[in-house]
Amino acid sequence: MIPATHGELETAGRPVILEITGLSHHFVHDGAVVPVLRELTLTVREGELVCLIGRSGCGKSTLLKIVAGFLAPTAGRCRLDGRPIQRPGPDRGVVFQEDALFPWLTVRENIGFGLTGQHWPRQQRQREVDRILDLVGLQDCGDYLPQALSGGMKQRVALARVLIRFPRLLLMDEPFGALDAQAREEMQELLLDLVRRRRQTILFVTHDVQEAVVIADRVVVLERNGGRIREELTIDLARPRDRGDGRFQACCSRLRQWLRT
Repeated sequence: MIPATHGELETAGRPVILEITGLSHHFVHDGAVVPVLRELTLTVREGELVCLIGRSGCGKSTLLKIVAGFLAPTAGRCRLDGRPIQRPGPDRGVVFQEDALFPWLTVRENIGFGLTGQHWPRQQRQREVDRILDLVGLQDCGDYLPQALSGGMKQRVALARVLIRFPRLLLMDEPFGALDAQAREEMQELLLDLVRRRRQTILFVTHDVQEAVVIADRVVVLERNGGRIREELTIDLARPRDRGDGRFQACCSRLRQWLRT
C-alpha cells in the first residue's frame, strides 16, 4: 500500500461529521415527477476531502444544496454532527463557480462581510481579516477592488469570505471550473494546504476527473441517471500527486470508465 500524507489512513479514526442516509429528491415538471436523487447514503469524516463526480443532471449540485440547507429533501435524512440539517447555517460554508463578490467593496471589506452578524470588536475583526488574507495568499491585495483581480484571485477572496466564519463543513460546487489551467492548479494547492493546516472538511463537486484525483481523499461517482452512488474510489497516493505517474493515471482511467457505463 502506498503511504498517504493525508487520506483514508489518517481520517479513518476521526469522527463522522456528515451523515446522509436514504436521501431522495424529485422535482415536478409539467405535472411529471422527475427523480434526481434516490436513496443515497454517504458519510464524510472530519478533515476528509470528498469529491462528487458524475454526468450533468446526475444530482451533484442538488445534493450540495440539500447539505447546505437551501433545499429540503423529498425523503431521507441529512445530519451534521448528529443534528438534522433543516436550513442554512454558519456551520456550513458554500463556494460556487461564480465568485459573487461585491464590486464596490475592497478585498478586505468583502472578506470582512463574512463576519456580518457577529459582534466582534473592530480591532479583533481587522486582525482576523488580516489572518485570512495571509492564509489565502492575498496579503498585499486587501485594498484592491475586485475589478483589479484575476479570476483566480477573486476565487481566493470568495473562499476567504467563507473561511473567516470557520465553517465545520465547506461545500464547493465546481469552484475552479472557470479558471485557466495555471490558476486552477494554484487553487487546488491552496485547498490542500487548508485541509492540512485547518483539518477542513470539504465536499467538492467537479466534472474534472484529474482534479478529483489530485485533491480528493475519496471520489464518489454518481450514476448517470439513477441519482444513486455508482462507485467510490479511495485515492491512496501520497501528496503532492504526480499527474504523469502510472498510478495516478490508473485512478483517472477507472473513474472515466465508471462515468461511461
